[in-house]
Amino acid sequence: MLLHAATVFLSAFLLFLVQPILAKQILPWFGGAAIVWTLCMVFFQLVLLLGYAYAHWLASRVDGRRQAWIHVALLVASLAFLPVSPDASWKPVGGETPVWRILALLFATVGLPYFLLSSTSPLVQSWFARAFPGSSPYRLFALSNFASMIALLGYPFLFEPWFTNQDQSLWWSVGYALFAICCAALAVTSRGLPPLTVEGGQIAATAQEPSPGARQIALWLALAAMGSVTLLGVSNHLTQNISSIPLLWVIPLAVYLLTFILCFEGRNWYRRDIYLGSLAWVLCVMAWFLADKDLQFELLWNIAVFTIGLYFVCMFCHGELARRRPGARHLTLFYLVVSLGGVIGGVLVGIVAPVTLPGYLELDLALIVVAALALGTNVRRPLPIVGLLAVVLAFTCGALIWRVRHFTEDTVYIERNYYGVLRVKETQMRDDDPETRYRSLVHGSILHGEQWLAEKFRRTATTYYKPTSGLGLTLLALEGKPIRVGIIGLGAGTIAAYGDADDVYRFYDINPAVVGVAKKWFTFLADSPAKIEIVLGDARLSLEREEPQNFDVLAVDAFSGDSIPVHLITVEAFTEYLRHLKPGGVIAFHVSNRFLDLKPVLLAIAEKHKLEYAYLHESGESGGTTSDWVILTRDKSFILRPTIVAATEPVAPRPDWRLWTDSYNNLIQVFRY
Repeated sequence: MLLHAATVFLSAFLLFLVQPILAKQILPWFGGAAIVWTLCMVFFQLVLLLGYAYAHWLASRVDGRRQAWIHVALLVASLAFLPVSPDASWKPVGGETPVWRILALLFATVGLPYFLLSSTSPLVQSWFARAFPGSSPYRLFALSNFASMIALLGYPFLFEPWFTNQDQSLWWSVGYALFAICCAALAVTSRGLPPLTVEGGQIAATAQEPSPGARQIALWLALAAMGSVTLLGVSNHLTQNISSIPLLWVIPLAVYLLTFILCFEGRNWYRRDIYLGSLAWVLCVMAWFLADKDLQFELLWNIAVFTIGLYFVCMFCHGELARRRPGARHLTLFYLVVSLGGVIGGVLVGIVAPVTLPGYLELDLALIVVAALALGTNVRRPLPIVGLLAVVLAFTCGALIWRVRHFTEDTVYIERNYYGVLRVKETQMRDDDPETRYRSLVHGSILHGEQWLAEKFRRTATTYYKPTSGLGLTLLALEGKPIRVGIIGLGAGTIAAYGDADDVYRFYDINPAVVGVAKKWFTFLADSPAKIEIVLGDARLSLEREEPQNFDVLAVDAFSGDSIPVHLITVEAFTEYLRHLKPGGVIAFHVSNRFLDLKPVLLAIAEKHKLEYAYLHESGESGGTTSDWVILTRDKSFILRPTIVAATEPVAPRPDWRLWTDSYNNLIQVFRY
């Protein structure tokens, strides 16, 4: 029994630890976009399904002796994948859709090891049921989820702060080798056990249990799928406006796993009526938070509401699954269907939603479906319960209608792809003055540029790029001579407004939709007399491939919503920036952010590279946009220009913080609480 428990625990621990390890390593290759984690989850759920299907086939169709040798042979073959680390040849070369490249590189990196880890829990439970008749194998399922949660919660607090990416991959590979030995030993010792038959005594209590019907399987599938959709919907909601980081990946996933543990542990943690009443409240609160656009900017409230809400939704979904689980005879089929539901949920959020829904509406739709499932599974209960659930269903539907109405208000164009949602809005400040009409580009819920539509104002730099902003002061300080400017992040193309006829403005952006919107709906690029160049693809990868560009100014202005691509704020990234900069050139780094304070991180990197540093803050007190820029250069005289000095504010250094590199960063430190 101890070997069964140890093998399940180790497999589950490694199964979920490798998810943030690999996702974090490939995140910089795809612009730090939130979709990377979602697509990684689709891969992990898909391979989990294949692992469960393999376990179901092996346990139900193959005799014990052949089971052992087939599984041992695959375990030995999987060692060829070690150490698990994505190969640099998988880096994208342009602005292609990331879906298939991410899925393919994960299969090539960890496919067989993850497949075998995925199959371990149901397969070992099958061996356990044969070895210990009358004992519940579902306790091992709870143990596997407990180990998974330890791995997930341990990653951002224990592994990520102390181990580089390479060390994480190395130690995970050592753990996998240990698992392979334990699992192979268990397979060999289980090869002589009698099959699950009534004569063998293992399933006498469930011998007469009929096979699950189509309706029961469909309900298993729906409950599992909605738990998965809600998980990924909450993860998207948190990461798109903060940052795509392991902490905001693993907290929702840990909550998701916790509900599996409580529901399948066997001590009746799921009390149906208590959780049903709580579910009614949280569905309404979550729907309200999604519908009220002002509440989107309350960081701690959003984390609390959606984390707690995810808990109650998943307790309902997984609690109802646990109530309907079959006996040992059909347990591998049950796990297979539950896993298929998880894959369906992942595909709906990660692949289908970005090309079918105009905005991040999948979480709103999930709340409606969960409310409908709650009503459907309780339709024969007393009238007050049915009435309450009917009201909840109506409220969630109404909240979605309200949100869509406000989402499309003043909107003239919407486009969504795997990098996010772009909206072009037109607004007139004063009804009696058409010259106050302007057009805005919004990514998610964050403003990414504005342009006045009146002919005499449309070439004016606005928002974060006004002449009084840090970037504006930098570019105006170089006015009067030909300059070459690099810009990471296109947005509406506002920065091109500073270009003169003898200048070159070279924009880098990973999202092809941004390029189309900037050219079609805004005229900054077309109006600029400067030579405009656009490079499609992740800026960091593009700069690595290019010859030195000799920029006078390099503006780092890359945001996905309000999310910061962390790979652009490392010592190695600045080494690349400096390679493309003239000796007296300037790096202007945009750090405006509601949730993250990156100034001390940049100060430490500046000291490492022996760069002069100035933090320029524009308050926007006159009704304009607040902006924060950090200026870094080797030319001290530039920092001492009167216009720069007048706008500079002090930054407190943090010597206790570890320097950010490609192998290490810690966004927990920089949260604005």
